[in-house]
Amino acid sequence: MSLLELKNVTLRFGGLVAVNDVSFSVEEGEVFALVGPNGAGKSTILNMISRLYTPAEGDILFEGKSILGAEPHDVPVLGIARTFQNIELFEQASVLQNLLVGRHTHCCSNFLTDMLFTPFVRAQERVHREAVEHVIDFLDLQPYRQKLIAGLPYGVRKVVEMGRALAVKPKLLLLDEPASGLSVEETQDVAFWIEDIKKVMGVTVLMVEHDMHLVSSVSDRVMALADGSMLSIGTPQEVQTDPAVIEAYLGSDDGTESGEAA
Repeated sequence: MSLLELKNVTLRFGGLVAVNDVSFSVEEGEVFALVGPNGAGKSTILNMISRLYTPAEGDILFEGKSILGAEPHDVPVLGIARTFQNIELFEQASVLQNLLVGRHTHCCSNFLTDMLFTPFVRAQERVHREAVEHVIDFLDLQPYRQKLIAGLPYGVRKVVEMGRALAVKPKLLLLDEPASGLSVEETQDVAFWIEDIKKVMGVTVLMVEHDMHLVSSVSDRVMALADGSMLSIGTPQEVQTDPAVIEAYLGSDDGTESGEAA
């Protein structure tokens, strides 16, 4: 049984077909990448898995069960966490506090027990802090733990957002363009972390990315999209050498461009 499976998923915005009859599966323990020109529907697929959008047709299964009935706030509870293209952090809170937000789905207390700060609540706080400290060590965020997000460089913010998603302790991590805006050195760090997320933490990764060097270095399988439809699926090498993918990225022989290179 696949960890995640999309079955003939179609999403429309009015008369625009954003995702057209797309099917694929993500196996437990792999890094699966979605690539394609801008507007291909890659982030839209992540938004459907996150339950921000509901497909007009098809189904999305996680651990063999449909998640179309779930609300967005239910998704982390299922074991799915994500990052966003545009960084979504609390800028006037510290790195530590932002990571602790990722532990919200594991909270078992209520208003009264929190107010009384019972032994149970104190024990839970220790568990949450230990989980967050593990993420801080894993991503080398120790120098920034007490610093406000507003004062941090863009590259560090990207890492913090990844850390907040990892604090959820997900089974499936959705990464939406993790290398966008990063330097070559920072992108190399992202590659190392993705490999460790898979091998050390045992987390499956579904990634949207334009940096093909990063995709090739960390992905087990890749699916290429264009205009909302699947072009090719396979290993990074198989997809990059597929004639349909080459045409979508670089244009046809007559010089007509089919899409913007990722």
